[in-house]
Amino acid sequence: MRSRVRRRWRALPGAQSGLALIEFAFSLPIFMLLAMFGAEIAFLATANMRTSQVALMLADNASRLGQTDTNTLSPTITDSDINTVLRGASLQTKTLGMMQKGRIVISSLERNATGGQTIHWQRCAGVYNRGSMYGSEGKGASDNSFLGMGRGTAIATAEPGSAVMFVEVFYRYTPLFGTTFMSERVLSQEAAMVIRDNRNLSAGLANNVESSKRMTCDKYRTI
Repeated sequence: MRSRVRRRWRALPGAQSGLALIEFAFSLPIFMLLAMFGAEIAFLATANMRTSQVALMLADNASRLGQTDTNTLSPTITDSDINTVLRGASLQTKTLGMMQKGRIVISSLERNATGGQTIHWQRCAGVYNRGSMYGSEGKGASDNSFLGMGRGTAIATAEPGSAVMFVEVFYRYTPLFGTTFMSERVLSQEAAMVIRDNRNLSAGLANNVESSKRMTCDKYRTI
């Protein structure tokens, strides 16, 4: 028995059986961490892309309101029209949970009586307590201090007799694996579209729905 144990002990330094299994056991956690990190980055990129798409879709849809109006007069946009656009965004982002974890702000950027820029009206949806980065409804109504909406040098401005539908989307991103690789953050995207056809801008946004259904920005709720 002793001689057998002695022979096995002497052969141990050169033994290679089970070597691949041991290497796999050491490398598996590293590969798992890399795979999890890659999935986290992909999940973040997807959420950011979808947030951007929502902003573009909303700005485009809001800019087209009134196009199908056959009236010879310039159409007036209503709260019901904006609610329809916001409801479409809510359905598009249902799996993302935008209404529960984010905030959508639609602003009508126009010219005021003195030729300056102003936010004529503004509507919001989503329970996230966040307002526009550029001010609330009525900003710049009476002077030329408000230069427009946008970041850095990419500032959107409205031309005389026209309006810009400016959309801001904020989304509270929750990481896929908690805070293992990154912390929670707020994704924000913007989009701006000039209105496609003539509108009755002087009338602003006609209130044709109940006050409880007006998506004013002092309310934090879904639609």
